[in-house]
This record gives sequence, C-alpha cells and structure tokens, in this order.
Amino acid sequence: MRSDPFRPAQRVAGQRQDVWSIINEAAAASPVQPIVNMGQGFFGYNPPKFVTDAAKEALDKVDCNQYSPTKGRPRLKRAIANAYSPFFGRTLNPDTEVTITTGANEGMLSAFMAFLEPGDEVIVFEPFFDQYISNIEMPGGRLVYVPIHPPASGSTKTQSAGKWRIDMDEVKARISDKTRMIVLNSPHNPIGKVFSEHELREIGELCVEHNILILSDEVYDRLYYTPFTRIATLSPKIADLTLTVGSGGKNFYATGWRVGWLIGPEHLIKYVSAAHTRICYSSVSPLQEATAIGFEKADEMGFWEESVKEMKGKMDRFNRVWSELGLPYSDPEGGYFVLVNMAKVKLPSDYKFPPHVAERPRDFKLAWFLIMEIGVAAIPPTEFFTPGNAHIVEDYMRFAVCKDDSVLETAKERLRGLKQYIVQ
Repeated sequence: MRSDPFRPAQRVAGQRQDVWSIINEAAAASPVQPIVNMGQGFFGYNPPKFVTDAAKEALDKVDCNQYSPTKGRPRLKRAIANAYSPFFGRTLNPDTEVTITTGANEGMLSAFMAFLEPGDEVIVFEPFFDQYISNIEMPGGRLVYVPIHPPASGSTKTQSAGKWRIDMDEVKARISDKTRMIVLNSPHNPIGKVFSEHELREIGELCVEHNILILSDEVYDRLYYTPFTRIATLSPKIADLTLTVGSGGKNFYATGWRVGWLIGPEHLIKYVSAAHTRICYSSVSPLQEATAIGFEKADEMGFWEESVKEMKGKMDRFNRVWSELGLPYSDPEGGYFVLVNMAKVKLPSDYKFPPHVAERPRDFKLAWFLIMEIGVAAIPPTEFFTPGNAHIVEDYMRFAVCKDDSVLETAKERLRGLKQYIVQ
C-alpha cells in the first residue's frame, strides 16, 4: 500500500518557484500600480483585422467547429507549404512535409517524444527557452548545455546581439555517442541574435558528421532586421536531419491561439505527427482556418513588411532610454526582446528581498527591485541558464517590446527613475 497516494511524480516534484510566479507575486505586491508589464512576451495589441475577421467567420462554419484532421487542416498545410516553399528553394509537400501542432511548444514536445529514448542526449544552447527543458526530460532525454557567450565589453558598450558567440570547440566537446538531437533558436529568445550562415553551416555540418537531428526553433522567423538564414536550406544532407518549428501566434500577434507547425522531410514529419496524435489528437479548428487565411492574404496586405517595420520601430524608440541612462544593451537582430546590462545599477545594500529572491542570482533581485520601486516588470535571464553558467547574465534583464506605444512610453518614463541608482 502506498504511504502517500498524493505524492507527485518526480518530474514535477521539488521544482523551485519559477520565474513567472515570482514576477507575478512581486507585481501584485508592488506599491507602484499599475505595473508596466514588459516581462512575458505576449502582444499588447490584436492581430491584424483580416486575421481576426477570418477567425470570426470560421466560427460560422460547421466543419471549423469540429475535429480537424490530426495532421492539421488541409487548407492550413497548403498555405504554409505555399508560403515557405520560396524560402526553402523547393516545393514543399503539404501532406508529407508539414504537420500542424497545438502551438510551437507542443510541436517541439511532439518532436522530442517522437525521437528520444530514455538516456538520449540533447544539446541545448544557453540561454534557452525554458520549455525546452521539461519537453526533453518528459520522454527521458538528458540535457547537455553549451553557453552562448556575450561580448567581453557587454557591460560597458552597446553592441549587436550578433556579437554573442558559440564556441564550436565547446559544442564538439559535448558530443557523445548518446547525442541524438541539437536545438537551435534563431532569431534567438532572449538574446535577439540571428545566427549567421557561417555559424549555422558549422553546426549543420557537425550534425551531418555525427548523424544528429536538428530541431530549429524559428518562431520569430518573420521578425528579423539583418539577413536571416534557415539551417534546413544549407544543404540536402542538413535538410534531411532538420525539423523547422513555426508559430502562427508569433507571426500574427496571437500567442493565445496556440497554432504551430513543423516543416521537415517525410521520414521525420511522419513520426512527429504520430506523437502529436497521441498527445492531443488535433488542434483548434477555427484558429487553424484563420491562420491559413492569414497566410493566404498576408503578402497582398503587405503585412510581413509592415510587421518588421513596426517592431523595429518599437525596438529603436524604446531602446533610446538606455542610451539616456548610459546602460549598454544587446541591439537585437531579430525578435521582440532586448537584453539590457544593468551592472551599473547599484541596489541599496540594506534593501530587503524575500528569501526566495535573496537566494537567487543578482538579476532576480534586479527584477524584484524594478517592480517594487520603478513599477516595470522584466525577466531575469538566469532563469534560462544552468546554475553553473548563470553568472554570464546575472547583470542583464530581458524586456519585451511587443506592446502598445503608450505602454512603451510609460515604461521609459518610469525607467528614468533608475538614474538615482546608476553609478557610471
């Protein structure tokens, strides 16, 4: 007989308090209200009207309110194949090379479930999207970490996010006979780095040499401000090993829709589809329909160009506050996050932090202080590093700029309150 029938499984037991609950707790307790939320990367505005209109119209269609085929609605698969074939330099087969998932996150979980056996190793670059970790651990995968290194002068000088670098010798040293997959993210969250063709080719050729699968998380693939390369396009051999992840939520400002997809060769996609079927069977029908129409109309509406122009404008306008304050940042090459180095911000020595914050790295203290004293929420990036490498980013904070301009202006005004704590 079990002594404790309510004992949780080890995979969820003993986890320390996550960053999201800590930030929400601080926001609720802050005397500065309302909090300006530049933490979590959700949009502060609606999708374009042609997309929301499509969603509303889909709700009036009988078939859009019933189960979609488990691999996705044919219209959406065709729309994605048509939209991405020019980028891949060949005609994608919507029936065999595209599968629709319940958000990019479930798509990645399906990929890990499809190919990982207990004990298989997966190389992940730090900082990482935190969901990678649990998604890999669920099927019994073992994580192997490689840090992305900031520029040496990152604490004193604003530089391109592209200056963050991977040491390929470190990557090679982490490969073993158990290495099954490697996870890439470009444009990168939270750095804002767009991996160069040279960097991707080095990684891709290493994967070909050792027969390692590549999961390329490209959910920010429509928001890049420098040349962007898709690793699957570099050679047929690399393409054979690559699963490319996409997100309708990121593309169309609808993170709550949970419409994602994977593109890849049939010999990989069919197993991802099989895992997806067992995880959630199918994904939300009316929002798949709306996403399909979004892709069908986006080019004629000039949406992609306008999206980049709008986000780059937000990024540039918001980041002026750091120049005012003399705080260096990593100038993003893509996405909608910016990492700001706050080594010059000196926290009062007698400031009282709750124990669960006091025991965490300095960036958690910065985050708590910003919320309590300045009224702006941002995310401490050590959450996306292993403890041994957390020191790399403990002076940085991540801000999401995918907000209304009025919110960004309020944030800038409040952040000017940091002047009294900055030591140049």
